Amino acid sequence: MTTVADRIREIRSAPTGKQVCAFFDYDGTLIEGFSVVAFARARVRSLEFGLGEALDFLMIGLRGVESEQDYAEVLRATKPTFAGKTYAELLDFGATLFREETAAKLRPQMWQLLRVHREMGHRIVIASSATRFQIEPIAREIDADHALATDVEVVDGVVTGEILGRPLWGPGKAAAVRRLANEYDLDLKSSFAYSDGNEDVPYLESVGHPAAISPQSGLRAVATDRGWPILDITNPTHNKWEMAVRTGAFYGSFLAGAAAGVVGGLVRGDREAAIQAGVSAGNDVGMALAGVDVKVLDGQDYLTSARPCVFVFNHQSKLDLPVLVNLIRSHATGVAKKEIKQLPVLGPILDAAGLVFIDRADAGKAIEQLEPAVRKLREDGACLVVSPEGTRSATPRLGPFKKGPFHIAAQAGVPVVPVVLRNCGELMWRGDQLVKPGTVEVRVLPPVDTSSWTAETMGEHADEVRQMFVHALADWPVEAFDDGRQTRTSGVFDD
Repeated sequence: MTTVADRIREIRSAPTGKQVCAFFDYDGTLIEGFSVVAFARARVRSLEFGLGEALDFLMIGLRGVESEQDYAEVLRATKPTFAGKTYAELLDFGATLFREETAAKLRPQMWQLLRVHREMGHRIVIASSATRFQIEPIAREIDADHALATDVEVVDGVVTGEILGRPLWGPGKAAAVRRLANEYDLDLKSSFAYSDGNEDVPYLESVGHPAAISPQSGLRAVATDRGWPILDITNPTHNKWEMAVRTGAFYGSFLAGAAAGVVGGLVRGDREAAIQAGVSAGNDVGMALAGVDVKVLDGQDYLTSARPCVFVFNHQSKLDLPVLVNLIRSHATGVAKKEIKQLPVLGPILDAAGLVFIDRADAGKAIEQLEPAVRKLREDGACLVVSPEGTRSATPRLGPFKKGPFHIAAQAGVPVVPVVLRNCGELMWRGDQLVKPGTVEVRVLPPVDTSSWTAETMGEHADEVRQMFVHALADWPVEAFDDGRQTRTSGVFDD
């Protein structure tokens, strides 16, 4: 069996540039399961799913999908899902379902392969038999160059439910790949393709570097016979009751540490330092009880040697804050949206610990609102911990960096230290309430000198630091382990 590390080596040995493509199937490949399930579930919740539609799907399930004609029957059965709705409405609907449900099914290993292809400058293409409403959100998230999908008829902005052209199932998908290659004069022999389905053999054999991803039995047999790489990938599963207990223990320890800090502050007279020390101790115990470990792969010394500084990190999850507390420990302040301050218990704790709260809706006063943080950097020698992205993404995608944190570092005359978090989102996805056990991997990059930065060039410097994150995530040390796993994350890369 091929490992993710093996595949990354193969990608990096390929030519660079947009003439080389990386074609990704969606359902069962980039994500576990099928995106149409989210659509069906939404229709059931809205009571739109009728008995006749349910019987159609039952018959299709019993008969199976073995040909383009069978897939055409599937599309006819899904017609009520789309017919009569506006094209814009369906795109918004698909984006909402992706953000709230489907994004959590993304396979982190495939995301890493995407990163490496992007780093090589390859043309990224989503190639799916699904409708555009299902794949458009993921195409935007990965910044795909093209999205090949089964298209539906639109009349005066309203979807009729009829299929336009040949569905991208089996040979139809392979034909779409060849059309794209002819249009852009692509090098298919040097290109890559990924899929899990039996029907995608023609699509996979159209490129020089196919790979079967947790394949169905028919594709597994073909891949074995032809010597194609087979990557068996699964996301880890955990007992929800155990996760609930662990999560409760984590929050309990965090709050207990904060309470101890409040008492210590009353005794010693330095409330902020005492609360930070108490929160740090309670956080350590809580993360241990939750089964969360933090491993700094490189750059551990930069967490202390460059202080005072502005620590910038990529924002993935509610777990980011505990991880940063574990890493930075004390004598630091952070930035949070003002709504956090109003939260019962947590808001007052963070306020007492010295966090700076800002109104994101008032972007014009962003620098002014951060003045307390600048004073702490200049006068107290404290560090600032902030995410330049400002908000969490539904996926591991790195968002654009805002200039505010970099203005602060330059004004205070301190360096910027990038803290790259690889997988906080895998242990606690956006919107999740329970923490999964595992290891959060971190790389701390060398401090960036800000002494020559000016307000006029701040956007360029923010982009330069963002590129440091992009390169670090794409070049994650994947060859460090004898068993071929990509990381130490619990369960994710186990055979």
